[in-house]
Amino acid sequence: MNIDLSAKRVIVTGASRGIGLAIAKAFAAEGARVAICARSETAVREAGELLAEHAQAVIARVVDVTDTEGVKAFVAEVASSWGGVDVLVNNAGQGRSGNIDTLTPEAILEHANILQMGHFRFVQAVVPYMREQRWGRIIEINALAGAIPTPDGIPSVINRASCIALSRSLGMSLPKDNILVNSLNMGWIDTGQWDRHYKEMGPGVSREEFDAMVMKVVPLGRYGKPEDVAGMALFLASEYASFISAASIDIAGGMGGQIAYFPTLKRDFAAAIAARNAASE
Repeated sequence: MNIDLSAKRVIVTGASRGIGLAIAKAFAAEGARVAICARSETAVREAGELLAEHAQAVIARVVDVTDTEGVKAFVAEVASSWGGVDVLVNNAGQGRSGNIDTLTPEAILEHANILQMGHFRFVQAVVPYMREQRWGRIIEINALAGAIPTPDGIPSVINRASCIALSRSLGMSLPKDNILVNSLNMGWIDTGQWDRHYKEMGPGVSREEFDAMVMKVVPLGRYGKPEDVAGMALFLASEYASFISAASIDIAGGMGGQIAYFPTLKRDFAAAIAARNAASE
């Protein structure tokens, strides 16, 4: 299979690291023109320099996804520089923990403005250019917790669910303009955050024990890699996916409903480690 994306003009949001950077690098390796944005000026500049080694052209800018006018200006710059926009990968966003006892409505709304509305702002900005050329691909990077709710992490659960619903709705309304929209729902993709989760467990637990606990809910038995996501993004941007829209695709190593058990599994594991530490004192 030869996926030729050398003529494509691609925007990837939140692309200074992790999944976004891996996707941007994959498009760059195919010779596409790649525009990226992120919040950190240093990080986005360094990512742009890295992409320039392979991409046909690169635009790297600092953009705040909560700034409607800033989003429009960035998209307009890309479209003006390259004559249009072919692909949008809506990756910017972050997880947010919390439950009914710890959250405020304002905290959930703040997260929604970054995630739900951040995705909506970029879609609204690129669609006019895609309509004009009657071709476009929009790939929404979401989380499995939005497709299968978990008993904790309410902001991520409800705001990711809204993003998936937005993707499916647009995936039904935009194909008449030959604009296809699909959602990729992440499972445990290792972009460094699992190092942080491990450190949060405290003393007395090895990394091997921690990973074994996490993998109990992943049938494939390993963490995903950012490159696992990038390959699917390339496919959805290609002509091989020309009859796929409004799809919600889980990239989770076979994990589905098992995700709902993870918060309890983690608490039980932490309690067992604490008990073991106490017994050894």
